[in-house]
Amino acid sequence: MENATSDDVRPVDELWVKSLVARSVLRAADAMTAPGVTPSARLRTLMECHGALLAARGPGSALPFADFRRQVRGDPSQLLPEGIPGWDVDELRAVDADGHVTEDAFDIDAEQRLVLRVLQKSRRGTGLISARDLDDEVAQETAFAQLCKAGNQKVYETGRTDLIHYPAGPVSELSELRLPPLVADLYEDIPYASTYRGWWFACPVCRWPMRIALRRKAGREIGVVACWHKPHQEMGAAYCFRPVEGIVPPELLPEPPPPPPSVREAVLRPELEDVPEAKPVEGHKALVRGVWRYTCVPGLAELALRDRLVERGIKADLWPALDAYDLCVHVGRKRARKKEQLRVDVKDYTSGTALAQLIHAQEGDSGGADWLVVPDHRAIQVPLLSGVGERYGLKVTTASEFGEMVCERSGVAWA
Repeated sequence: MENATSDDVRPVDELWVKSLVARSVLRAADAMTAPGVTPSARLRTLMECHGALLAARGPGSALPFADFRRQVRGDPSQLLPEGIPGWDVDELRAVDADGHVTEDAFDIDAEQRLVLRVLQKSRRGTGLISARDLDDEVAQETAFAQLCKAGNQKVYETGRTDLIHYPAGPVSELSELRLPPLVADLYEDIPYASTYRGWWFACPVCRWPMRIALRRKAGREIGVVACWHKPHQEMGAAYCFRPVEGIVPPELLPEPPPPPPSVREAVLRPELEDVPEAKPVEGHKALVRGVWRYTCVPGLAELALRDRLVERGIKADLWPALDAYDLCVHVGRKRARKKEQLRVDVKDYTSGTALAQLIHAQEGDSGGADWLVVPDHRAIQVPLLSGVGERYGLKVTTASEFGEMVCERSGVAWA
């Protein structure tokens, strides 16, 4: 794992190289693992990725095609040019043992491209991203632009809340959501890696389709099911099942429960009492992965923090001014004449270094927030982000620490 400090903000050239390597590896991994791809199409994509990787590595850094193919299943950091540090993700792999493209690989690619786009818009870098690599960003921008189109705060809140609460489900139910047509088009068929014999399972935390794989254990084949988002797995969204024949749906058995959270963190932790039931793939759809990962997943933390504060009598407004930032929290004791307003942005990034680079690129928070809050499972990122944020007057803490601080200053109990 890379040892990053508050001064560890990389120049544009280094960001471009790391982003190009991450994109090349991710596209290659997807080409190698996706079903139904013809050998010629698979080879063509791999050759394109190999060429892009060689361009990123520069002259004098040879990498034979066969070595590139092998390394796609290994640590992407090994494909970076000499002198470029790897990513701050432990045991990073683009392809996991089940032959699936990993969440970590998806995240480092998306997060670094976001930083580069911010630099592009501020004219601190040009020509950094090709148009064909923008599918996920285009989807997210489409969702944001369409929800904002009416210029009505209530319409925006309702639409975004619906996206967060319904990232997947029956087409009949999704069609009833109050979403603009172009946003509704962001729902697609259930991802192939989340299906088993025509069935899928919704994560009990985020409700998006969980990943499914078959493995051999002690000479027997078992099915394993877990959310694509690792923190949700660690909360308990991990199961196994006995493979079935015919049209009978499989039944999940929970893996051993995780250690209980601290009293303070338990306030925001969802309770996973019910085991997910199999749902038919037919007649169901799910949001594209980028919108789920960077709208729905952090949105859960935003809604949970708002709800817990409101339950304690503290006013907290969601997405003020059509999402200039995530929360406006009114802090102060009940009888206080004037309460302090804290502007909060919630970020859930896999790479703390990428988020630090984003803060630096935006010179703080682009929407004017004075607090950056990360979910409790990202607590390890706080020292790095605090160092960078301090330069721009941006305070950084975890969600439960922020909630506890607000409650204490308002004269109520958090836990």
